[in-house]
Amino acid sequence: MTANSLVSELRRPAVLRSARSEDGSCRHLLVWKAGPGWRMVSSGVLGGGIGERGWVVNAQVRPGYSRMDPERHLAELAEAEGLRGPGVGLMTAAEVDDCTWGEDGGAVALVTTGIGVPTWAAAAAAPPGPYVPGTINILAVVPAPVADAGLVNLLATATEAKVQALLDAGYSCSGTPSDAVCVAVRTPVDGEAADPFGGPRSVWGSRLARAVHRAVLDGAERDRARRREGPGVPHQGPRPDCHRADVLSAGAAGAAGVPGAAGAPGRVTA
Repeated sequence: MTANSLVSELRRPAVLRSARSEDGSCRHLLVWKAGPGWRMVSSGVLGGGIGERGWVVNAQVRPGYSRMDPERHLAELAEAEGLRGPGVGLMTAAEVDDCTWGEDGGAVALVTTGIGVPTWAAAAAAPPGPYVPGTINILAVVPAPVADAGLVNLLATATEAKVQALLDAGYSCSGTPSDAVCVAVRTPVDGEAADPFGGPRSVWGSRLARAVHRAVLDGAERDRARRREGPGVPHQGPRPDCHRADVLSAGAAGAAGVPGAAGAPGRVTA
């Protein structure tokens, strides 16, 4: 089966938005119930590393989050959503409602962006200062089987695309100190060849890089606008409009003006 025919048979991942009461406020989280047949590599505090994973959670927490057991916290949130088996948990103080996404040739990237502490990876450690919410979390999905070496390369490619997008957005940084990424590919089945490559000039690496770049660039611009406006006021408990069945299908497309158009960036607001 060719890459193009495979893309035509698979749909964009359905990522839902859920909510819970925590620390006296309503906190939202994004959930992808991937199901079986997915292999992921992630730097997430829960389910990090490489292996078979069936779901991904990206949970918003309060600014100044201080729990020392984030892995347990994420596991509790996953259990409350009815998720079972191994999965990946990411955490952020950024607005998950204002997530952005990009798509290119079947590769999809969903990003939550907070650039409160822009930094260069190799810079000297900064002195302690006032906490400013940050973190750029990336969920990237490739609907094709990729070998483990290629999967790790896809993670590196996604990170390179993130840095490129930040520079294009006018930021002098490689990210924030707490950025996390998860890349998912299909698990090879018997008799099916897995793509060995994931670099920026490979078929899936190039598509994923463009999707991540568009999502991070859009997210960086929206984060800058939010910071000009000042922090919003959270409400106390979940409301019906806190839940959304599929945030990607609800997102507006970019300049192309067609929701879900290949290569067009999207965004999801409250």
